[in-house]
Amino acid sequence: MTFDGTVEAVNRTMAAFDLALGTGALVAPDATLRALGHAEPSPDARALFRRCGPIWLTFAAAHAVAAARGAPRDWWALAWLRATEIATDVVWASASPSIARRGARAVLWGAGAGNLAMALAFGRRGRR
Repeated sequence: MTFDGTVEAVNRTMAAFDLALGTGALVAPDATLRALGHAEPSPDARALFRRCGPIWLTFAAAHAVAAARGAPRDWWALAWLRATEIATDVVWASASPSIARRGARAVLWGAGAGNLAMALAFGRRGRR
């Protein structure tokens, strides 16, 4: 598979992932948090997580636009969006005592690395 083909496949995957994450945060925050390795959330943790649902749905929409239109500006927008997420999961994994499931912290750290890789790849795709 070519570089562009790989980036486009990752983009489609992230559109689906962010759609699922955003929807889950809004309609089933406890189950979604549990799937991410979080312990039973306090009411404020649940509300803060639900607050992120529309953010992730916006990410899903941006990925869908890039998949449909594929203009350089779409890929640059995704690069910036993913760059904003490089540290968020790392901070959460490092600071939250409620990340309880074994391996969940490592997965969240990996999400930071994944966001860095996507930011770079989407930016490169935007230069074509």
